[in-house]
Amino acid sequence: MLVRTFGCALMGCAAIPITVEVNVEIGVNFCLVGLPDSAVKESQQRVDTALKCYGYKIPGKKIVINMAPADIRKEGSAYDLTLAVGILVASEQIKGADQVENYIIMGELSLDGSLQPIRGALPLAIEARKMGKKGVILPIQNAREAAIVSNIDVLGVENIKQVIDFFDQQIEIPKTIVNTRKEFQESLNEYEFDFADVKGQENIKRALEIAAGGGHNVILIGPPGSGKTMLAKRLPSILPPLSLEEALETTKIHSVAGKMGRYSSLISVRPFRAPHHTISDVALVGGGTHPQPGEISLAHNGVLFLDELPEFKRTVLEVMRQPLEDRYVSISRSKYSVEFPASFMFVAAMNPCPCGNYNHPTIPCTCGQGVVQKYLNKVSGPLMDRIDIHVEVVPVSHEELASQAPVEKSDQIRARVVAARGVQKKRFQNYPGLFANAQMSSRLVRKYCAVSPAGKALLKVAMERLGLSARAYDRILKVARTIADLDNSENIQTEHLAEAINFRSLDRDSWGK
Repeated sequence: MLVRTFGCALMGCAAIPITVEVNVEIGVNFCLVGLPDSAVKESQQRVDTALKCYGYKIPGKKIVINMAPADIRKEGSAYDLTLAVGILVASEQIKGADQVENYIIMGELSLDGSLQPIRGALPLAIEARKMGKKGVILPIQNAREAAIVSNIDVLGVENIKQVIDFFDQQIEIPKTIVNTRKEFQESLNEYEFDFADVKGQENIKRALEIAAGGGHNVILIGPPGSGKTMLAKRLPSILPPLSLEEALETTKIHSVAGKMGRYSSLISVRPFRAPHHTISDVALVGGGTHPQPGEISLAHNGVLFLDELPEFKRTVLEVMRQPLEDRYVSISRSKYSVEFPASFMFVAAMNPCPCGNYNHPTIPCTCGQGVVQKYLNKVSGPLMDRIDIHVEVVPVSHEELASQAPVEKSDQIRARVVAARGVQKKRFQNYPGLFANAQMSSRLVRKYCAVSPAGKALLKVAMERLGLSARAYDRILKVARTIADLDNSENIQTEHLAEAINFRSLDRDSWGK
């Protein structure tokens, strides 16, 4: 008897439908074809043991299973349930031959018949709806994630016996229903960290507000213990809230990477990723034999924070240059290529020198001549070129730490950021894919960043006296445009330019000398 069941394979952030054809006839052989990897081949043992726990078995006949399309590599243990149901129906141990084709069935079997969670439940449910299937059957731990997709039955099961009884029409499996919009609104601003916890550092808070307001990349330079990491962790709390579309996109990436928690649903807060400096270039941008999203894709619509920037390997930092510009990463293999989105805010932190005390107000720097510049040169010019805002962080005094004065909360800062982003959205409404000042090309900078004669004179003086590089020019104008938007000013004023010039510390000739 020939029976078809359906599963899905993951390719990038999308799911590809896989048809599992099971044929049982007279003979003695078990044959699994269709480019299965080792984990799929081992499913025979898991399925056999799991079925015996409930009084069923793989029949001692000739069983041929084809996983079509046969030229796509099938990976992982998530096909266990698909194969098990196909074998049971084909060997007539259960009914439901007319029902199994209405569902996509996926799940990893334990030896006692219980089900383990799988990766990519959300793309799987999206693909099921595209195919016109009635629903999906998958482990209960993944049910809430798949239930984000509307107009499809999501049946979460704890063990294979429930699936058998469902197709034998002995039980009804309750549908998992998630009110996506309600849950999204309820958990929209549930951030662990708040700027209200930070004493002093008003200039740094201002810099991060400007960075959030225009989507600018930022680098924090200061001695150990000055609060660089603490401030960076609070940046997501002042970014504009995720839209529902962004939340779905973010959830999909985390689902494919297997980073979703059990029984979790929609990701409603902006991600914050802070990889260790020992990370490899593949782990950062994504890839591997079977490409997986890297840290830059997991930070999509959020913040990527690299602490101790000069300690990262040069090759690791260089592979970020293209994603920072294009906002996606393309990973190519001999037979196919996949794209992962990578639109994130880049935040870096570093000590100014090996001892960490260069420019410290009280502790002298012990580094020799030229050491500071050499340390800074560990970060390449092209990467530094993509960072708009340079901020020097000074340690907080005891008086500021002990102060009981009220501190501005993240909510208040976020309101100003959202207002500035609204201005930019209106400005760039005729430019698809453009939504922040940081993304402006040189042509758009000339169009939207017009400067008065007094402003031009100020820029000229700054370039000459401070020795600012040519690459700093466009960056200053972009940041000034964001400061003007935060100030609700239609034109860039002289004071906006002056503040923007102040955020180009590393471009000064005098730095590190």
